[in-house]
Amino acid sequence: MKKSGFFLLAVLTTLLAVAPCDGVAAKKQKQSQKQQLWPDGTPMDQWFEDTTKVDVASLGKQYVLTDYGVVAGSPKIQTEKIQAVIDRCAREGGGVVVVPNGTFLTGALFFKQGTHLHLQESATLKGSDRIIDFPIKTTRIEGETCKYFVALINADGVDGFTISGRGTIDGNGLQYWQEFWIRRQWNRQCTNKDAQRPRLTYISNSKNVTIQDVHLINSPFWTNHVYKSSHVRYLGCYIYAPTENIFPPEPKRGGPSTDAIDIDACTDVMVNSCFMHVNDDAVVLKGGKGTWADKDSTNGDCERILIQNCRYGRVHGCLTLGSESLHDRNIILRNCHANNANRVLWLKMRPDTPQHYEYIHVENITGECSSFLYIYPWTQFFKPGDREMPLSRCNNVSFSNINVSTKTPWNVKLSDKYVLTDFTSDGKEITFKE
Repeated sequence: MKKSGFFLLAVLTTLLAVAPCDGVAAKKQKQSQKQQLWPDGTPMDQWFEDTTKVDVASLGKQYVLTDYGVVAGSPKIQTEKIQAVIDRCAREGGGVVVVPNGTFLTGALFFKQGTHLHLQESATLKGSDRIIDFPIKTTRIEGETCKYFVALINADGVDGFTISGRGTIDGNGLQYWQEFWIRRQWNRQCTNKDAQRPRLTYISNSKNVTIQDVHLINSPFWTNHVYKSSHVRYLGCYIYAPTENIFPPEPKRGGPSTDAIDIDACTDVMVNSCFMHVNDDAVVLKGGKGTWADKDSTNGDCERILIQNCRYGRVHGCLTLGSESLHDRNIILRNCHANNANRVLWLKMRPDTPQHYEYIHVENITGECSSFLYIYPWTQFFKPGDREMPLSRCNNVSFSNINVSTKTPWNVKLSDKYVLTDFTSDGKEITFKE
């Protein structure tokens, strides 16, 4: 099917920028040095300018797993031995737990204040495919605080935690994915929670976190989940889960709900120069769900989120707000390329949850997608409650310099449950029709 480009202003902008005179170039350079602004006009903190990678050598003593009895290539699950190295590192004042070349099988690991994780280029930390190796604790999942299985890599209440190196954290998700799809054959209403699966990384109640350069692949469930944290950076990560051919009875099935990065009730998060190809959404904003979700202190807003310079393979949405979101404000997606994405910006409107999405800006996007903007009611597994629901809102959403091939620029469903206002494209108002 022939695909049509849109937003011709992007082409005009390119033509005008081919050979600027010296005065124009100087003016642009001066403007680039000005403090950047969020969509609501407030200044962007200089923290968002810093994409410098963390120097692992500056993080303290290195604790190489094989120096402490952990065996590369062993078919045994070595959770206790690896956790003992982490605990020793913390006890001795902190440092870096190093995964050397080779493959190391493990269940859930818990990092503590002062400890870091580094994977050498040919190193693989591989998760167990047995759910018994992931204990049940109070955690956060699908917009709720509840008892559920922990992740492979866990860090709670830490300041300055880093995951680094060009090695691989492999969730070993095949058995979990196949179990999910066979459950779906038996019960079409099977939810993510019904098919018990661990996440790959879960960072909570933390600050000044950097995850850089690592390959994060084959997660049984969400790949990266960060909750109630601030100043978190994902830099140059490769995030992958298969999108087909994992369930022979239905070859179009991929690894279910393997979101790349779930940002849950967080402030000041940057995703820079990452590659994402997963069988669900790429960057997802969450914060809570339910009729009285806005009254629950375990829920929260997402504010000041910057996604830039990223490449997308096949994903359901490059940037998705919801389905478990309350209030998302000052969100920027820019300078990204989408290759065969289903949607670039997806606003999920949940009828049983009061939602407000505002001051969102998308600019300098290239590539291909089925729909650029997608807004629809989200009714999967929702539960109407005993409250006269306030009207949800989406406002001050803007686009500029968009140059993508798409079948449907706007795929928008109007509803009496929410109102859409102040949508603009290159400064011109967008009017939606049924």
